Amino acid sequence: MAKVVVGLSGGVDSSVAAHILKEQGHDVTALFMINWHESKGVLQGNCSWDNDLTFAKLVARKLDIPLQVVDLSEQYKKRVVDYMFAEYEKGRTPNPDVLCNREIKFDAFLDEALKLGADFVATGHYCRKEEITADNKKIYRLLAGKDNNKDQSYFLCQLNQKQLEKSLFPIGDLTKPEVREIANKLKLASADKKDSQGICFVGKVDLPVFLQQQLKAKEGEIIEIPIDFYKNAEVFDINSDDFLPNISKPIIYKNTDGIYTGKHNGAHFYTIGQRKGLNIGGKPLPSFVISTDIETNTIFVGQGKEHLGLFRKALLIKNDEIHFIREDLKLKIGESKFFLVRHRYRQPLQKAVLYMKQEGIYIVFEKAQRGITAGQFAAWYLNDELIGSGVINS
Repeated sequence: MAKVVVGLSGGVDSSVAAHILKEQGHDVTALFMINWHESKGVLQGNCSWDNDLTFAKLVARKLDIPLQVVDLSEQYKKRVVDYMFAEYEKGRTPNPDVLCNREIKFDAFLDEALKLGADFVATGHYCRKEEITADNKKIYRLLAGKDNNKDQSYFLCQLNQKQLEKSLFPIGDLTKPEVREIANKLKLASADKKDSQGICFVGKVDLPVFLQQQLKAKEGEIIEIPIDFYKNAEVFDINSDDFLPNISKPIIYKNTDGIYTGKHNGAHFYTIGQRKGLNIGGKPLPSFVISTDIETNTIFVGQGKEHLGLFRKALLIKNDEIHFIREDLKLKIGESKFFLVRHRYRQPLQKAVLYMKQEGIYIVFEKAQRGITAGQFAAWYLNDELIGSGVINS
């Protein structure tokens, strides 16, 4: 059997993953990561890595496996948090959890595990890995977890073949209730521990306060776009060479397109689809952010969760942001193919066609999608296999 280093976070998922590996006969070592030390903007009780370490120690002792601790906070700040601040400053909304997996758990952490002599690293992600052979070459498939409610393949959408080769996902064939049941039978300290929430390794945060560590507050206007704005929406010719670029572009609003309805403290603190924090009252329906303009520091909102400004039919991923896990299935320029796509975690997979063009990939959905947001990741699947992903440009 193999030497496996498991990322033991102190949560129930990684605890049961460690147990399964040991039951399979592997030589298991647990490694706990410290990735964040700051507390500014973090809600009380949600960033207690020392508390998580206590749980990890109790679990390791119960399972009779060695536990080591590694501090990756410097790498985490440079490769995840600084990226996050930079994206928000541009008016984009990043997904730090996806970056954390690509840059930390399956890169910096993997390096630390290899130093310990590991053949594989393992995590408590709800996803599966399968090995196939094509053209006399091993190919690793990343598959959705069996538990549809907990599938976390989306968070691993930026992994590559080298990272997958060294990775194990022991609980991918289990449901969350089954994992809890195993932990309770073993009387693990983490059996009833709540799942972590918020930013990966930072915890649940007051986002504006957290971002204000580097991004300054700046008062600006909130403009409400009335529904009749869309009566004269432009219709694009499907046979035109500009059809895909045109339908993938978000609407650019001007202050004169709507009605002044309040003030905010910085457009970079808000994201598409956001409702909380607007402090807009006295309207027939709740207001949602439909667009932000960083240059003029303006937020545009619309009333109601079905406001037309919240929905788009297509998006663009530029060439330098495209990533294929299955490089053998990479689209060539001029090709198009049907995939199932999600542009945020836990979103049901949506039918779409991907068009590979010189400037990047256009994703055109069968149905208009709510809350497409620049900076987030769109991931595409064939059945339950994650094929590739990319950062939404617009």
